[in-house]
Amino acid sequence: MKSILRPALVLFALLTLLTGFIYPLAVTGVAQVSFPQQAHGSLVMRDGKAVGSTLIGQAFSDPKYFWGRPSATAPMPNNGAASGGSNLAPSNPVLLDAVKARVEALRAADPGNTAAVPQDLVMTSASGLDPQISPAAAMYQAGRVARVRGLPVGEVQQLIARNTHGRTLGIFGEPRVNVLALNMALDQGK
Repeated sequence: MKSILRPALVLFALLTLLTGFIYPLAVTGVAQVSFPQQAHGSLVMRDGKAVGSTLIGQAFSDPKYFWGRPSATAPMPNNGAASGGSNLAPSNPVLLDAVKARVEALRAADPGNTAAVPQDLVMTSASGLDPQISPAAAMYQAGRVARVRGLPVGEVQQLIARNTHGRTLGIFGEPRVNVLALNMALDQGK
């Protein structure tokens, strides 16, 4: 029995040391050196204070700001600890009611806007934490934001264009606009 137990305990201790301590420390060290911004959560700072992250959406509801994609996290929106989609089927009445309510809220905030509502303004993502919206979703909101802030629509549209990021490496994903960065640029007048 001792001949079997001793090697098993030694192997357990070595693997715990290797996979529980050495490997995580090595990976963390490489990340800190190679990607310091990402390793620290991609935090966005303003006046020395963290105001958000470029990786996690923010819940904007004031009409003077661009609104991000709805969040499926609970009990509060964009809760990184509760990441996950709603997993509701397209035919689920709960999802249909939620989408209708979101469309009505968008229409109420901008009654003169008769354009089709982009889907990313009414549907949650798989993570429920998306920090970006499509350029179409940003353009949909440009009139409301311009009107509330007393700015020309063209100026707001130029701001959207400056904050639109193309496909990663030119081929992956879709063009996108980070809502937090766009709202911060809007506040700074850039």
